[in-house]
Amino acid sequence: MLGWVITCHDDTAQDMLHRLEKKFGSQAQCRAVGFWRGLSSNMLSRMMCDALHDTDSGEGVIFLTDIPGAAPYRAAALMSHKHSQCEVISGVTYPLLERMLLSRESMSSAAFRNQIVSLGGPDVTSLWHQQQKNPPFVLKHDLYEY
Repeated sequence: MLGWVITCHDDTAQDMLHRLEKKFGSQAQCRAVGFWRGLSSNMLSRMMCDALHDTDSGEGVIFLTDIPGAAPYRAAALMSHKHSQCEVISGVTYPLLERMLLSRESMSSAAFRNQIVSLGGPDVTSLWHQQQKNPPFVLKHDLYEY
């Protein structure tokens, strides 16, 4: 099963997880991390790292964030580069999470990423999709073999 780390501003992440659990019961491998005004980037990263390790069973973890480019998204993006099968999604809403809930059990992280982005509409994207639009910078001397 894919782990979920829902990470949003203020109470939003905890509210989403609470609503899911109220309707569907306790959610294994699912954590909420709130980003509050005044919380340092370092503390946010530590909280998200704990959540990543708590939710990872080896099948992958999906970071579900509210605002593309905001602190939770950036912290998740940095962590995702160090862990295989880790995806970062932005623009998530409660109805979208509810719709994708059962897919946690049957999809790979890459398939999940593609599915949630296609279902989410224009406001939902992923780190992977953004990287396809803007490939990483490569120095010219790295292109040549010596």
